[in-house]
Amino acid sequence: MRNIRVAAVQFEHAAGDKQTNLSKIGGFAEQAAELKVEIIVFPECCITGYWFMRRLSREDLGELAEPVFDGPSSQALMQVAKRHGMTVGAGLVEEAEDGKLYNTYVVAMPDGEFRRHRKLHCFISEHMDSGSEFTVFDTPHGCRAGVLTCYDNNLGENVRITALQGTEILLAPHQTGGCASKNPHIMGLVDRKLWDNREADPEGIETEFKGPKGRGWLLRWLPTRAHDNGMFLIFSNGVGVDDDEIRTGNAMIIDPYGRILAETWKAGDDMVIADLDASLLVESTGSRWIKTRRPELYGPLTVRTGMEEDTRAVRFDDKGA
Repeated sequence: MRNIRVAAVQFEHAAGDKQTNLSKIGGFAEQAAELKVEIIVFPECCITGYWFMRRLSREDLGELAEPVFDGPSSQALMQVAKRHGMTVGAGLVEEAEDGKLYNTYVVAMPDGEFRRHRKLHCFISEHMDSGSEFTVFDTPHGCRAGVLTCYDNNLGENVRITALQGTEILLAPHQTGGCASKNPHIMGLVDRKLWDNREADPEGIETEFKGPKGRGWLLRWLPTRAHDNGMFLIFSNGVGVDDDEIRTGNAMIIDPYGRILAETWKAGDDMVIADLDASLLVESTGSRWIKTRRPELYGPLTVRTGMEEDTRAVRFDDKGA
């Protein structure tokens, strides 16, 4: 890997309004291009909208979905990528050739190549399937990237596998923070009034975003994913109204030692940028730990225990993350 400049974006999407959301993506990409950014990461399902989908029928989801890579949204991302010489990632609902629906993250690269990641742990709708493949690829910018979408990052096994496949920069698009939960020890709803009153009382909403419903929750585990696997991590997230919840943004870029290179807790659309120093990868703690693995001991990781449950059952039983 060589040194590279990257960006993480947070923005408030418009549910079901692809053109408005693609316009925001184009605007941020233009700003990033002026600042010489080479990879820009947008949130999970930011093209289609997210949380409202849990209430949609199969027919309505089908109308929202589109093919990847020939669909209009994928092609719009490719136009942005080629125009700015930038790798661009953003999420939507994919309708596959066999008719199945996926929560898919599309990566368009300026050399005309696409990659996609179908979320491994999809729970937003009973009408959508989970993917079954890891996504790791070489970019035209001289680095190897991987993608894990939101809940995918919660399972350490997923991140470790992408690391073993050579990931140097993990794209981690999310829609999280401010999630309803019966468990008082994780997140919790952000009062909609604080969001609506953010201009008059910015401190009130920023306190929530920086606290245990947002940044505080993320810092319990997210930097560990980068540190333990010796990789850079680009965390992009929704912000603001997402149906009946308020996303907390907190876009950030993390280095292979788990240190935050850039972050925001702005209560609104925002972008953070960082220069990634490739030399940090070589001797990072995580990369050294990976070298000392003893694979012959890890067979139990692939054996079912009987405790396994579908992600939807676990996620909606607790209403947490």
